[in-house]
Amino acid sequence: MRKVYPDATAALAGLLRDGMTIHAGGFGLCGIPAVLIEAVKESGVKDLTVVSNNCGIDDVGLGKLLRTRQIRKMIASYVGENAEFARQFLAGELEIEFNPQGTLAERIRAGGAGIPAFYTRTGVGTKVAEGKPTAEFDGETFIMERGIVADVALVHAWMGDHEGNLMYRRTARNFNPMMATAAKVTVAQVEHLVAPGEIDPDHIHTPGIYVKRIMACPAGYEKLIENRTIRPREAA
Repeated sequence: MRKVYPDATAALAGLLRDGMTIHAGGFGLCGIPAVLIEAVKESGVKDLTVVSNNCGIDDVGLGKLLRTRQIRKMIASYVGENAEFARQFLAGELEIEFNPQGTLAERIRAGGAGIPAFYTRTGVGTKVAEGKPTAEFDGETFIMERGIVADVALVHAWMGDHEGNLMYRRTARNFNPMMATAAKVTVAQVEHLVAPGEIDPDHIHTPGIYVKRIMACPAGYEKLIENRTIRPREAA
């Protein structure tokens, strides 16, 4: 089965449709599938439900899809760094399903593990629990959360091979690994595309069985930093 595609447009061909649910990996701007997101924007699909920790920043990453009004609903845990996200939400133009970050991660992981629902104490007694079933375990109240399986998962990895095996690097190993397991089709963009066998098996984070399509980031691909935090220089 051929998994390698020449570019993001080709890698997404035949997969995108209006009203679908998309997992988008990353945290802030770290480890986001920016090249694939750009291809989604150019495709013109709309009424999307996007599952992601947050929505990037204005006009970067998922922020591009917000600007073009291609996202109908966000399932996320954070808004803070995206002014357009906040504006659309406050104006009632964007549906948002807020999740505690750990709950969101577990909902995605559960979806990938074939677990339709689970119980957690997080959110009990808050708006997060409104309308959700509850149960008692050992004298404590828990709320039920549903697992999430997307139509397509878009992930970013540092290295991948022609069989779809992926290796993430440092902080980019955030939502990407769990999202790669929790979709009908997973498409990966990688910074380094290598031949099978070039990744040490002990270093593979996502086995290729989860990845249906893969493409190499174009030359000059730039990884942006959301908030650069550095130590002040000492006086000479």
